[in-house]
Amino acid sequence: MELPETFLRRMQALLGAEFGDFLESYSRPAYQGVRLNPLKCDLDTLRRALPVPLISAPFSPFGYYAPELRKPGSLSAHRAGMFYSQEPSAAAPVTVLDPKPGERVLDLCAAPGGKATQIAGLMRGEGLLWANEVVRERANALLSNLERLGVRNSVISCCHPQRLCEGLRGYFDRVLVDAPCSGEGMFRREPEGIGEWAPESPAACAQRQRRILESAALAVREGGVLVYSTCTFSREENEDVVAAFLREHPEFEPLPINVEFGRPGFDGLSRRVLPMDGGEGHFMAKLRRIGENPCRVRRFDRALNEKQSRPARALYESLFADPPDFPLARAGSRLLALPGELPALGGLGVLRAGMELGEERGNRIEPAHGLFMSRQKAQCRQALDFSPEDPALAAFFRGEEIDCAATGYTAVCVCGVTAGFGKASGGKLKNRYPKGLRSP
Repeated sequence: MELPETFLRRMQALLGAEFGDFLESYSRPAYQGVRLNPLKCDLDTLRRALPVPLISAPFSPFGYYAPELRKPGSLSAHRAGMFYSQEPSAAAPVTVLDPKPGERVLDLCAAPGGKATQIAGLMRGEGLLWANEVVRERANALLSNLERLGVRNSVISCCHPQRLCEGLRGYFDRVLVDAPCSGEGMFRREPEGIGEWAPESPAACAQRQRRILESAALAVREGGVLVYSTCTFSREENEDVVAAFLREHPEFEPLPINVEFGRPGFDGLSRRVLPMDGGEGHFMAKLRRIGENPCRVRRFDRALNEKQSRPARALYESLFADPPDFPLARAGSRLLALPGELPALGGLGVLRAGMELGEERGNRIEPAHGLFMSRQKAQCRQALDFSPEDPALAAFFRGEEIDCAATGYTAVCVCGVTAGFGKASGGKLKNRYPKGLRSP
């Protein structure tokens, strides 16, 4: 791997005596791993569903090294949302953020969804996760990943950070800014990034990062937490960005990061992960707002009333054993099951709020893929369960009909975890697996 000379000189100045160890790390394969999704399965289930061993990683209680894993996206466990394929140390910023069930959490630069889905797992379906991405194509990927992992208490938006945070001023308990950066920590994992790097990249990225932090600060309530992270080594994009922000924002104070992984940053308060620390390359700083920031956000007031909700609730009760204890809203012909607490959404580029329950088609409602993905097998009134190697499961993922003795809508599961659904009649299950997700 041929690294830019300017990059090497900067790293030598940054690391001093450790530069040799850093350079030697580039002769070894990049770390690869998975993060278990606690919304859908436990560790025993994931181990049964994966064809490779898992080794605990220090960056998250749900993170594992999986050095033998190949083509994770083709695995049935991936399709069922049991895991997110992720370089293990990429989980570190959310561990530092430490989101809790019932809180309001904003992931401001969320695509493709690794950190947003990790936050959702820690929130256990309680509270509100707002995941934003300014690039529409990437926002669509974010939405797809949140749906695959069964997240039901989220809002996905495609909005400029300044506009979003002004509209939601003082609303969030925790905000994560995993900022776009020069990506130096990804060179081992994505070597094509080396050709995109230039000596001026860190300075240009630092300007953008400071603007994003300025926006993010607006959204944090008094006493709330703001975590800034990158996947780069440059001090200019890391400690220097945080120092500049704190000089200009006395209403924030730095917090110590009490974790065992990684090493202290050069400011003594932030945290870094280098390849010598078991990960590719990450930086994290944790800040708390100590100044006032009154929240004047209005509550969402467009939920359907009891009469309007009745057909959708009847459909839900026909499919699942648990009660439909969520408000509903309509977006065109689609019906959405909303988080329990939701702000007004107008003007914020919202792509989806909550979970899609189904689509109105004349006098009936066709249930949505995301609805089944958010439910456990035990909640489903009818379910087929397959082993990962079953040919019928592979046929289902190709969009084919499979044998089924039941009648009506039926969940399709792998190792007891929902992966989709179909409608059974005449001994066959008519496939409802989304066409854009099907195997070739």
